[in-house]
Amino acid sequence: MTRTRRAQRAVPLPATDLEQLRQRVRALAENRPAVYRMTDAMGRIIYVGKAKRLRTRLLTYFRAEYPEDKAARILYAAGNIQWDYVPSEFAAYLGELRQIRKHRPHFNHRGNVTRRSVLIKISSDAAPRLYAGATVAREDARCYGPFRSMSRTLEAVRTLNDLLGLRDCSMTMPPVFAGQGDLFGEPRQAGCMRHEFGYCSGPCAGFVEQWDYRRRVETAVAFLEGRTIQPMDRVVQEMQEAAAQARFEVATRWRERFEQLEWLLAATSRARSARDLLTFVYRDPGEYGDDRVYLIRQGTARASFAYPSTPIEHEAFRAVVAAELARPQPSAGPLPLESIDEILLIMSWFRSHPEALRRTTPLESWLAGALPAER
Repeated sequence: MTRTRRAQRAVPLPATDLEQLRQRVRALAENRPAVYRMTDAMGRIIYVGKAKRLRTRLLTYFRAEYPEDKAARILYAAGNIQWDYVPSEFAAYLGELRQIRKHRPHFNHRGNVTRRSVLIKISSDAAPRLYAGATVAREDARCYGPFRSMSRTLEAVRTLNDLLGLRDCSMTMPPVFAGQGDLFGEPRQAGCMRHEFGYCSGPCAGFVEQWDYRRRVETAVAFLEGRTIQPMDRVVQEMQEAAAQARFEVATRWRERFEQLEWLLAATSRARSARDLLTFVYRDPGEYGDDRVYLIRQGTARASFAYPSTPIEHEAFRAVVAAELARPQPSAGPLPLESIDEILLIMSWFRSHPEALRRTTPLESWLAGALPAER
């Protein structure tokens, strides 16, 4: 038996009759915005996708090569395709995200590598770590951002860690705080050289008490939230002392640290402002005249309705806006972990579609009777 024939026999059969499924798509799917779901033979959702032109998008799955293309692998595992039409591309993006969050399909979470903006994260363990990354992990307790430059963010985070003595070792390194040394038969050593160089307080070896380490973490949190500039004060002091002693190389290194923290302070402020600016009523034009109106506050869609076209409908939606404004102003601290995906999506949408901002109205203006611009 030839190698080609053996390889052909190794390819698994599709979960359903692909030709019959393709004919169903060709006959029933329309070229309009939609959110679609691939389900397996048991009816479980294995993939959720979006499309601006549904029929065209679904037919590309049947032209994909198995097993090289992910689209073909999804199709081979699917027993059926379901879809819901939505008014617009924006609604498709939002609907896809929310269905993925609800159903957590296998191919969306395990077969996808989604590029995100850069986030600064604080872990939830006994000795929290401050680090940068592009995804939210289970152990993350707080997230800040988003930031555009991974390299600059990593540099600034390293400087903040060094100044405050925060660890940057693996999560698998167990913390041992001062006062816990009697649990061990012999003195412990720090797991890396950062403690020897004065850049880490040594929570892995009992060189710092837990309350002291927590205080350092809280200082980092306050800096990221714009409530203190304490780390910069120390940098300025060290830089001035080095310059006064004519240690200009040392002063230059402290100057570089100052610039990194200055950039981080400005970047976190911009991130907070960008999120605050995403607070308005957005009129989203539908492909077939089925416009919708979204109440967006700090980057999350709090409510969505068909665009009000009668006085009664306007009054009803005005009451929704009034109820939202009556709620307490959301915290200006960390990003809400459950909404980070949606905040990044809405930020990306208005950055990529600046013309959409012309169809927005501040909440207070809508409450006063002003309406968004026409289509």
